[in-house]
Amino acid sequence: MSSARRAAVIVNPVKVDGDGFRRTVETALTDRGFADPLWLETTADDAGVSMARQAIDDEPDLVLVAGGDGTVRVVCAELARTGITVAVLPGGTGNLLARNLGISLELEVALHELLDGSDRRIDSVQVEGDGLSSDRFVVMAGLGLDAAIIDDAPDELKKRVGWAAYVVSTLKNLNHPTVRVEITVDDRPPVRRRARTVVIGNVGTLQANIPLLPDAEPDDGMIDAVVLTPRSVSHWPRLVLGLVVKSLRERHVERFTGKRIQVRADRTVRRQLDGDAIAEGTSLTAEVDASALVTRVP
Repeated sequence: MSSARRAAVIVNPVKVDGDGFRRTVETALTDRGFADPLWLETTADDAGVSMARQAIDDEPDLVLVAGGDGTVRVVCAELARTGITVAVLPGGTGNLLARNLGISLELEVALHELLDGSDRRIDSVQVEGDGLSSDRFVVMAGLGLDAAIIDDAPDELKKRVGWAAYVVSTLKNLNHPTVRVEITVDDRPPVRRRARTVVIGNVGTLQANIPLLPDAEPDDGMIDAVVLTPRSVSHWPRLVLGLVVKSLRERHVERFTGKRIQVRADRTVRRQLDGDAIAEGTSLTAEVDASALVTRVP
């Protein structure tokens, strides 16, 4: 009976270089004593749910996932509470979970780091909202401006210039309208703000190493929220500086921490989960599921 370890690889074929990616991954796995991996590709109609379930049924020692942040989110949602280790490979534009776990964005380096790395349990976040089925995320969810930025970044531009496409979309949306929100953290009294955006995060760093939620840790059993409230375009430069320089207090940035965070808007707005636009609505409720996901890290 073979003692070789078993792996499953879930990929979004739109986000990776198919043949070259497969050769590189299979070589790295073979070199470390893995048997031929189970290869599963997502489709336009299935971002990874059935692929992750098939992988779970195969009982692998390791699941590798590569694609956009949306593919990673869907696979990690299915793997939560299974005890199966997931290794996130770079692919797509954002790579936010990989960035926040310290994984290289170069495929060969990432494979070396992960296949020779160690397991780390991180939190998963259960999320609900009006018009949404119960779901999970591992990076960030939000409503308002951040969802508009994600939704308005053209796919073709992302393919050409990568995450810089989001900079273009941000500039386009600087005058995105404010919305009145009510934020409830755990059992504390709700607070009300007029905000451009509210983001709830399991991790804190965006592209270009911008620390949107500098105190967020993926394994602290807590989630964090940031509320951005610039009243005009002229407030944005100092706000951005306040995000980058932690010691600089900025009155248009407010943060909260808890185990359960609920955001309600007074009108329908755009929403996103881990960099994917989802149905518009008026609410998001996020609750941490501590140590629910086993990840492989360098």
